Amino acid sequence: MAEVAAALLERAARRDAELEELRALRVALQAVPPAALRARLGEHHLGALFALLSANDREQVSACVSILERLLQALDPLYVIQNLREELQKGLCHPEDSVKILTIAQVGRIVEDPGAVTEILNSPELLRQIINCIGGEKIAVAKEAIKSLSRIAQTQEGLEALFVSSLLSDLRNVMATSDIVRYRVYELIVEISSVSAESLNYCANSGLISELIGELTGEDVLVRATCIEMVTSLAHTPQGRQYLAQQGVIDKISNIILGAESDPFSSFYLPGFVKFFGNLAVVDSPQQICERYPVFMEKVFEMAESQDPTMIGVAVDTLGILGSNVEGKQVLQKTRSRFQNLLSKIGHQAKNAPTELRLRCLDAISSLLYLPPEQQTEDLLRMTESWFTSLSSQPLELFRSISTQPFPDLHCGALRVFTAIANQPWAQKLMLHSPGFVEYVVDRSVEPDKASKDAKYELVKALNPVAENKPHSVHMREYELDSLLFSTCWM
Repeated sequence: MAEVAAALLERAARRDAELEELRALRVALQAVPPAALRARLGEHHLGALFALLSANDREQVSACVSILERLLQALDPLYVIQNLREELQKGLCHPEDSVKILTIAQVGRIVEDPGAVTEILNSPELLRQIINCIGGEKIAVAKEAIKSLSRIAQTQEGLEALFVSSLLSDLRNVMATSDIVRYRVYELIVEISSVSAESLNYCANSGLISELIGELTGEDVLVRATCIEMVTSLAHTPQGRQYLAQQGVIDKISNIILGAESDPFSSFYLPGFVKFFGNLAVVDSPQQICERYPVFMEKVFEMAESQDPTMIGVAVDTLGILGSNVEGKQVLQKTRSRFQNLLSKIGHQAKNAPTELRLRCLDAISSLLYLPPEQQTEDLLRMTESWFTSLSSQPLELFRSISTQPFPDLHCGALRVFTAIANQPWAQKLMLHSPGFVEYVVDRSVEPDKASKDAKYELVKALNPVAENKPHSVHMREYELDSLLFSTCWM
């Protein structure tokens, strides 16, 4: 096949290969190892194949794209950028999306190579074409362009190339293409800003972060809903949070939530704003965030207590995020009866709501109830036990009934709730002494698929505590679980 491929490559190099021969070459190359391709491949072969991409015959272009994908993967990225720079530039502005995707994929290989990325930085026209790809109709091309530019910006030279040169004007020009493209550029800016404080400074000095924040706090409710996701991503990094705080953005978001009562269109952006504070609380300090911005917690409770399934879902998600660590749990505990009553509603929703909301409730309950072994103090154990009993008059039976339903997602969600509490002494005692519970746990026949088996296996592992200082009756029941851990049928 190597000989056949070499002969067909020579035909293509003379640019007199028929379409059938290109198809045959495409097939032959799949059978030739990359090392053999490198040994027989010359620059004239690649140049000819790139030239064939200019034809109006879509089948020919498709065949050449497949051939070049195989050939270029066999070449070192540094060789590609040094010898095919002009071809790459033409490929990035080719009318066929398949050619753009082929080319942008090669750019991705080049920017991941420390020795080759410098060549891109010395090619302003190529960088300009990559920026223009952000405005392309094909989202796959735009995503790859954003990924490549983000990678380029991870060096001092790359930051200066993008933000201290005429390329910044190119970024602004492509932003003017449409609203969608403008948000893509914002996405790029947030990605770059998340790398380091220095990267954020370059982006801030460009004025683009200020423009994003201006749109976030503007009057267009649909724009707000889009921008808050990007600002939330920015807040995941220390430098991003510091910047948002210094610019007063967090206070502005809090004030917008406060004024949402009188805004008939607040349902468009309110979920995203609440999620922003939920994520901020987790990466920062739940207590500090909730104390400084009390409107956040109040709005979460209002949404959870409403009748709107969309708002309930967002509130449940946020409570799950907030209660994923001990400090967040303690913040919720301070609300006392209000949160206890809310848990009762969440338990009701887990049983009776539409499937999607039920799943979100189960995930939130798992997050709220889980306590790592090293954090299981008497106070915290009493707290999680009281939360569990607040979910329903018979919470163990509630989740057991969900876990026996013939819906894999709900089944696994209920098992995750059991797993979340299974390493806590009060829950071990409750489950191990509940009639039929151990028998259910060790019954492999009720698990219809691998995801269910894996979820049950995680529960078994969590229910396998060290047997020291346990009553003998508990020892006997744990023995059944111990033996199950060594059953290969679970794997």
